[in-house]
Amino acid sequence: MSLLERIRIIPLTVRVPAMVALLMMVVSLIISERVLNRLNDMQEQHLNGVAGTYFDGLSTVLIPAVLRQDVWETYDLLDRTRTMFQAVSPIETVVIGRDGLVLASSDPRKIPVLSALPDAFSDRNASGDIRIDWQSDTGFGTRPLIYQGKTIGTVHASFDISHLVAERYQVLKTLLATNALLALVFAATGYVLTRRMVKPVTTLAQHMRASATGTPNTIPLAEFPRRNGELGDLFHGFNALVEAERERSALTRRLAEEEKLASLGRLASSMAHEINNPLGGLFNSIDTLKQHGANEAVRGTSLSLLERGLAGIRDVVQAALATYRPDSTGRPLVLKDLDDVRLLAGPVVAGRKQTLTWMSNTADIVLPVLSGSTVRQALLNLVLNASAAAGNNGSISVEMRIEDDHSTLILSVSDSGPGLPDAAARVLVSSEPWPAAQSAGGLGLWMVRKMVEDARGHIQLRRSEDRRTIIELHLPISLPGEETSHAA
Repeated sequence: MSLLERIRIIPLTVRVPAMVALLMMVVSLIISERVLNRLNDMQEQHLNGVAGTYFDGLSTVLIPAVLRQDVWETYDLLDRTRTMFQAVSPIETVVIGRDGLVLASSDPRKIPVLSALPDAFSDRNASGDIRIDWQSDTGFGTRPLIYQGKTIGTVHASFDISHLVAERYQVLKTLLATNALLALVFAATGYVLTRRMVKPVTTLAQHMRASATGTPNTIPLAEFPRRNGELGDLFHGFNALVEAERERSALTRRLAEEEKLASLGRLASSMAHEINNPLGGLFNSIDTLKQHGANEAVRGTSLSLLERGLAGIRDVVQAALATYRPDSTGRPLVLKDLDDVRLLAGPVVAGRKQTLTWMSNTADIVLPVLSGSTVRQALLNLVLNASAAAGNNGSISVEMRIEDDHSTLILSVSDSGPGLPDAAARVLVSSEPWPAAQSAGGLGLWMVRKMVEDARGHIQLRRSEDRRTIIELHLPISLPGEETSHAA
């Protein structure tokens, strides 16, 4: 993990105070550097002024003695003026004669008379200005002795500047302590302010995570920011979104329940019609048996009619039970599931005197990837809608085929009606919400689309040569790496 990535994972409540403290340290360094430079300039100016006063006083009294090359008088003057200029804190003073040799010094034992000025002492004063050596707490200065425009000697002096160094140290220590205290105060203030700013965002994030893992809940007013603003608008927006989602979910459940009840009502009436049709013939057969049961031919004919009628009723009941029994085992799709659709829709088609064409090029297959109840219900809804669109004496066509090297099951439904309206077509092939589906009158079509999506398939719409609308359900019957199981 790179340094930048490590910094990004640090909480914002830590990053912001750290950045504030770092910024304060940078500003403190810049300010401290400027203050110390200014202090250095002021101290040098002060030292130049004091040393200039010292050199002015010495020059006035030393010129006569230097002109006479009087060593003792020069030394006496240096010794007497030391007490006069204690405020300057001279450490060592050396007078050089016109011959360049030492005429007198404040410490004759260290620098004897008529000796050459030490090279190190001379190098430090080569420029002739007051120079400061902060390492040794010493300042150095040089003043030529001029009489009638001629240089008759030179005065070299060193000064104790330890008080200036102590002043610099005291200022530096004060700056560091002040800047450290300010950085700490700013960091603590930044931490408190950042926590207050981030707290609403943290609260919102917690509610969003909770909503993602369960039922979304609105944020209580007690957790709202104290002041209205962008964050307050964000909280209100989140609550409005949660309320809208709750209403949408409730509407979806209610519409699904209504569609379920409507489908059950249609199928119940269809079953009643399918069962009621053969009942009259069955009762007639029973009456015939009662009256002519002794006749073997009549008895055989009547029993055969009874057997076929009861078998038809049994098939209708079994198909309905298979359709609406909870499919907890995820039973795979078999060809008989599709044949049940023809049986269940038969009464509706017959009641409208319609023609139902049922075409299939499939064997008795078993498709483990698809759910039998889901596909059967989707096809049944399409057939019932096609019957309603075709009207009396219309025609309905249902075709089942397997294409794409046995990887796709295609179920197509068409009718002789005026064609599928654009609003209903959008329900099938788009992602319109429940209200749009309801306004288009295509709630059953919306359920078809959901069932096909659950089976990982898709829907295609096309027009035939005679302008019929053909609805095709493309359902995958195998996944990558899987093979379709066929059973004859």
